[in-house]
Amino acid sequence: MIHARARAVFQFPHPPRIISYASVVGQKEGEGPFGSCFDHVEEDAHFGQKTWEQAESALQQQTVRLALKKCALTDGDISCICAGDLINQCTGSTYGLRPLEIPFLGIYGACSTMAEGLLTASLLASAGVGEYTAAVTSSHFSTAERQFRFPLAYGGQRPPTAQWTCTASGAVILQQPDGVPDGICVTGGCIGKIVDLGVTDASHMGAAMAPAAADTIVRYLQGTGTQPSAYDAIVTGDLGLIGSELLCDLVMKQGYDITKVHRDCGAMMFDPRTQDTHAGGSGCGCSASLLCGHFLPALQTGAMRQILFAATGALMSPTASQQGESIPGISHLVEITLLQR
Repeated sequence: MIHARARAVFQFPHPPRIISYASVVGQKEGEGPFGSCFDHVEEDAHFGQKTWEQAESALQQQTVRLALKKCALTDGDISCICAGDLINQCTGSTYGLRPLEIPFLGIYGACSTMAEGLLTASLLASAGVGEYTAAVTSSHFSTAERQFRFPLAYGGQRPPTAQWTCTASGAVILQQPDGVPDGICVTGGCIGKIVDLGVTDASHMGAAMAPAAADTIVRYLQGTGTQPSAYDAIVTGDLGLIGSELLCDLVMKQGYDITKVHRDCGAMMFDPRTQDTHAGGSGCGCSASLLCGHFLPALQTGAMRQILFAATGALMSPTASQQGESIPGISHLVEITLLQR
């Protein structure tokens, strides 16, 4: 069902069901406040590989295989997988998933990729493309630093607004709607718009992404006629400590108070007192791993009943930034609900 009151806001008449999920993170993430919630914490940052890029591919493949194992499915059962990462041409996903031979849709939404993947996989499942679809994303501190900022050996000082790219991955398996929906279901969504308020500081991504998150969340609340209090959590990822404050202010100016239910994965991932991550975490894998490690288990146990997951991305390019371009932001949203027959 499409809502006429807001563009690109919809709810599924027959919601696809999330039947499995998995999360794998690196050592630093495992030492954070939510370290115990992840399926696996890998102490070897190279994941047994020779290069950082190969390490991220191994990380993503490991996460997908774990999600498949948890629901007793094989590679051949999945009709399509939506996957992306931060490396040029999404090579982390391409080379990581190459051995699985699953029909592949490579996507790029920067750090919003998990929400974009869930939206796409849910639409495919609802359209009857196949009984099972999947979404996965990942990020790796070392590949992202080399891609977007400086070589690791450069040793440049990070400003207080900077965030730490997480070494993490999250994967979700969805099942085609069949009969009366039950369990954890993707019940709605909102496709994000590109929002650019002229931020040019690549070390202040929270400020670049917050306006896009505000636009998407407000559009969804307006389109569905709901209030923030209807949800156990409105989850963003990953604005960090500074961007989260900005988001709440921007949404408040449009008549919605989300302060009591807002949770940001970038602000949650690390302990700012004991881990030197400045403004918090970032990267595709930050929100993906916390969704699969913390929020989906909370829905499965009934501790939560309904959340909005609005992953956020800074659509920056090193080339564009060097040419003086600003940093566009985007945020895609999925509504996830625990339904019971």
